[in-house]
Amino acid sequence: MDWLKKQFSKELWSPYVAGALLGVVGVLAVVLSNSLLGASGGFENLAGMIGQAMAPKLFDNLYFNFVMPPGITWQVVLLIGVFFGGMLGALTSKSLKWQWIPEKQWGEIFGSKRWKRWALAFVGAIILEYGAGIAGGCTSGLAIAGGMLLAPAAFLFIAGMFVSGIIVALILYRARY
Repeated sequence: MDWLKKQFSKELWSPYVAGALLGVVGVLAVVLSNSLLGASGGFENLAGMIGQAMAPKLFDNLYFNFVMPPGITWQVVLLIGVFFGGMLGALTSKSLKWQWIPEKQWGEIFGSKRWKRWALAFVGAIILEYGAGIAGGCTSGLAIAGGMLLAPAAFLFIAGMFVSGIIVALILYRARY
């Protein structure tokens, strides 16, 4: 029991332990929810729920009635669990910090304006969600769950994700970091 407590209090975990636990979570997701891991649908379920409350006629369509039904689905529960699990992990490792502009690197590249960070995060999230919709799933759905199934598309996605991330980092940071 002390070993487990020591592992949970570490700020950085062994990639082998983290990978093994992710595999267990992936198997449990299938066993308990009869679904593979994937989080992007949860945002759409919540958007549909809010949209139906605010503009019911606009959200009364094929997509929100059958493809992504509004409500608290297992994907929404997964999102909540990821958030609180991350908070719990940061608390147990004593690495939880509340900061507006946490990295010196961010301030040097983009400036210290809070609204700019929030705007870029918001626009980035919209692009990510749109891309996930086009691709048929998010990073967790495509890379993690697809990788567990050894799906060739998952490995193509992972390669594309890393290549595009490197290109964007080179463009944004211009080899400063």
